[in-house]
Amino acid sequence: MINVGMVGVGCISGIYLKNFAETFHNVKLVAVCDLIRERAEHAKEKYGIPKLYDTMEELFADPEIDLVLNLTRPYQHYEVSRQALLAGKHVYSEKPLGADWEEGTALVDLAREKGLWIGGAPDTFLGAGIQSCRKFIDEGNLGDVIGGRCVMTHRGVESWHPDPDFYYQRGGGPLLDMGPYYITALTNLLGGVTEVYGKSRTTFAERLITAKPHEGEMITVNVPTHYECMMSFESGATVTFLTTFDTYDLKQPNILLYGTKGNLLVPDPNCFGAEKGMKFFNGATKTEEELPLTFDYGENSRCLGVADLAAAIEQGRSPRASYLQTYHVLEVMTGIMKSCETGVPYKMTTTFTRQAPMDPTLPHGVL
Repeated sequence: MINVGMVGVGCISGIYLKNFAETFHNVKLVAVCDLIRERAEHAKEKYGIPKLYDTMEELFADPEIDLVLNLTRPYQHYEVSRQALLAGKHVYSEKPLGADWEEGTALVDLAREKGLWIGGAPDTFLGAGIQSCRKFIDEGNLGDVIGGRCVMTHRGVESWHPDPDFYYQRGGGPLLDMGPYYITALTNLLGGVTEVYGKSRTTFAERLITAKPHEGEMITVNVPTHYECMMSFESGATVTFLTTFDTYDLKQPNILLYGTKGNLLVPDPNCFGAEKGMKFFNGATKTEEELPLTFDYGENSRCLGVADLAAAIEQGRSPRASYLQTYHVLEVMTGIMKSCETGVPYKMTTTFTRQAPMDPTLPHGVL
């Protein structure tokens, strides 16, 4: 049993709390901490969590805790993860690994120095949708993947998120916020990235919040909010990626891959299942086929990555959602940002080797 302490009990924490309690029993949530104490108190009471700490330093000092779950805001990820590692704890962080390349590098170097694992979101690639697509591709059904396109479009989070300001500050924006879902899915389907190129802009200097409790307040935007990107993969495939908080929903496929045997519609990488379908256009028969899900975890299974990290620690293997992945994905994103600044392609310095796929024969909740 791996004991976990959660730092940050905000909007995303609800699904983690639910899945700790109901699904993944190789990890036990033993402590919570939040700057807004009422949030931590509510979680403690609702889910019967044994301990509540006023500060993260107190939580890190608890010898019972093996792993820290970092659910703070993106610009806080580095310091929270750094202090947890210094305290001798393994870490699982919400995305991104760090707000920039330098932060990610420092955390990876520290984890290696301490002999600890630092893993992180997203873990949606472990769900039924992406795992089923991986199996379909790995079995040769798509042929050689020539390329693809990804589209993530909406007009921002201020119309629905209760505290949207951080999305438009350092560590935020559509690339660092949504990019991890798409790039993680692509690297698990196609392998590592070798070169990236991008263009960006900030369309609106200010944003009006229309969601409660900050309705009527203005946000000053300090990051680009519209990116057009190109990624080249070790396999030879090239994929374009539009990610934006500035346009209306285009109602296009989230990920579409082009193969020598046909085209594959990949489910939304922000989800675990296939809410928007998993389809194959068969080039030989000129027909569109609805593909079945061949793996578990089609429902919202956030915490799956934490459970896999815990299982990996106990089993002495590499976690599927470790820094080996999140560090490569962070370089892809920060490389795109550097390319946007310089106007030239960015060549990757890290490589990525896919971990073993999920095992569909195991009982639900067992890793």
